[in-house]
Amino acid sequence: MPLICFASPKGGVGKTTLCANIATLLQRHGHRVLAIDFDPQNALRLHLGVPLDYEPGFVSGLAQGTDWRETMVETAGGVLLLPYGAADMRAALGVTQALDQSPALLAAPLQEMLADPTLVVLADLPPGPSTALHILAGMAQTVLVVLLADAASAALLPRLAAGEYFGRGTVAALRNARVQVVLNQVEAEDPLSAAVLGCADQALGIRLIGAVARDRRVPRALAERQPLAALAGEEAETSPALEDMRVLAAALLASLPAPRPQGAAEAGQRFQVVS
Repeated sequence: MPLICFASPKGGVGKTTLCANIATLLQRHGHRVLAIDFDPQNALRLHLGVPLDYEPGFVSGLAQGTDWRETMVETAGGVLLLPYGAADMRAALGVTQALDQSPALLAAPLQEMLADPTLVVLADLPPGPSTALHILAGMAQTVLVVLLADAASAALLPRLAAGEYFGRGTVAALRNARVQVVLNQVEAEDPLSAAVLGCADQALGIRLIGAVARDRRVPRALAERQPLAALAGEEAETSPALEDMRVLAAALLASLPAPRPQGAAEAGQRFQVVS
């Protein structure tokens, strides 16, 4: 089944927030969703209700041949998760070195996951160039590049508009064709934010798949260790960011096959409540 990568040339853009919420929304549309955290910050688990002190993970154990099925957990909302795992700087650099030397450490388990016809896989990648993105790019159906509606992100638009996110050449061209862009934390009343959104729309055309409004509920949801998409009632009805995320999820759903009947999850641990 499809692989959707969440990437960005810069950090602090809300990439992990979007990954967690899109995973939740796709799951609510009937898909069996597996989210994988490739960022050593190991923060994706917090957005999905996994306790702060939970340390096991998939990526941190790649060099030791950790079986991905043994580290998969089921979150409170039903999304399956492979956390990065607890790792200090030395350990994280060791993972990168191991993948540089043997890409199959990651490519092989990813191929197993993608062979499951009931599974949609979402990958939350670290900011900037990474070995993980290099390995996954050839497998991905979509590489969703997340930017802010600010001046620093605006400076990156020409390269994205030219289709050069992965560089130049025949192989890069194949991968660049899978790139789509979403602007995050857009403020319609802010002149700079509105101008960047307008420039992105003009420069990127259909590559601009969505824009998500700045919303005070987003950081509050993280503080409560749940995705914004878990909101209900008036909170959900009045959240501009959630509405934009639903639109983004609908655009991604249009490129996915219909959900198949789901079997029982093989998660090693289940977090049925946010603790």
